[in-house]
Amino acid sequence: MTFKNRDIIDINDFSKEELLFILKTAKRFDPVFVKRDRSNYTIAQGKIAAVLFFEQSTRTEQSFRSVAQKIGMGIIGFNDPESTSIHKGESFSDTIRIMNSYADVLIIRHPQPGAAREAANVAEIPVINAGDGPNQHPTQTMLDLYTILKEAGRIDGITVALMGDLKYGRTVHALSLALSHFKVKQIFVSHPTLAMPDEFLRILDQRGVRYEQTDELPENFSADFLYQTRVQKERFANLNEYKKIKDKFILDGSFKKYLDKGVKLMHPLPRVNEIDPILDNHPNAIYFTQARNGLYIREALLALVLGRI
Repeated sequence: MTFKNRDIIDINDFSKEELLFILKTAKRFDPVFVKRDRSNYTIAQGKIAAVLFFEQSTRTEQSFRSVAQKIGMGIIGFNDPESTSIHKGESFSDTIRIMNSYADVLIIRHPQPGAAREAANVAEIPVINAGDGPNQHPTQTMLDLYTILKEAGRIDGITVALMGDLKYGRTVHALSLALSHFKVKQIFVSHPTLAMPDEFLRILDQRGVRYEQTDELPENFSADFLYQTRVQKERFANLNEYKKIKDKFILDGSFKKYLDKGVKLMHPLPRVNEIDPILDNHPNAIYFTQARNGLYIREALLALVLGRI
């Protein structure tokens, strides 16, 4: 199984076997599973990553910068397109062509759906999609899968609930489809206006996935994982609609009883007010561990697409 020069654009481009291979490779970089391997520090020495962020980010941008340095890469790029020639009117495709000449891999975040695929069609080097608007964020999905596997020891046979913004949330769309490769029961919890879109439910139906839909967290709630998401203000055209819904699914101290029963709480972050910080120190509130797991997935992906492992 080779990933050299492969683009990482859409989670749907990967088979179950390929996803499992990536998760297995990530363990090589995770100190929970291996002692720190100093050879990893130079695994991509001499290579350059171009980190091109046309949209704001904290975790994704900084984790990619961190892991590129951890495996010996140089880094170029920007996180403010207004400071580049784009401000002068340079086209997106021309920017990609120029950066293609300066680097060995392009890591791109863009607010427009399909921008990463467009970049991959222009570039001659691997392109990693770090999020293209409401469309895809494949490395987030992979780190979510890795977190589930790491915490549960398996993926088959578990139950995962996804709650909050299921209409606009690219993270829950992609995670739901990725989980559909496995024997996983899914529970969707959302306000009716933010329900999981029919297009995704049809795919789950075609794949024989067991799922439930509810507009509230039931008192007898039981699952292995609850994946909470924020209601994304930036995805709403109508702010009044956002204000009506934004506080419908907030986890406060009362959710501790479910954590005590073994439910593990995940969140792609950033959070606003949907998880009370009072839950942060509970061992089953694993969203910060989840973010850290992104380091190992992204180290693995960079090494794989560069053909260094």
